[in-house]
Amino acid sequence: MSDPYNSPSTRMPAAVLNDTMVTTAPELPGHRIVRNLGLVRGITVRSRSIVGNFLGGLQTIFGGNISIYTELCEQAREETYRDMVAHARQLGANAIVAVRYDATELMSGLTEVLCYGTAVVAEPQPSAKPQ
Repeated sequence: MSDPYNSPSTRMPAAVLNDTMVTTAPELPGHRIVRNLGLVRGITVRSRSIVGNFLGGLQTIFGGNISIYTELCEQAREETYRDMVAHARQLGANAIVAVRYDATELMSGLTEVLCYGTAVVAEPQPSAKPQ
């Protein structure tokens, strides 16, 4: 089995895959899915640093948003999203539907973040013509 992240693609994309073509919905409004290319994913495993834990601990004393952890989570989500989109592009997709995130604590202070969806080729549907 080849590595989808490092294998050259032999397929040509139908159109450019950009953020407007990625959705959590099972369908893409205004488009018709013409080919399902399968599951695509991005994954990262993150740990908190000693400094991050210390600063996070200080922020918990005052309550509210623990911004250092919020930033760490957002970086992990962004990284996994970019990897998922790159995976879909390598398969020749121009859209990703049914996108989800998942996170699992592997051990104390070590978290896996996964972003996954279904890579598809979608074509714009013709607009309904007024009668």
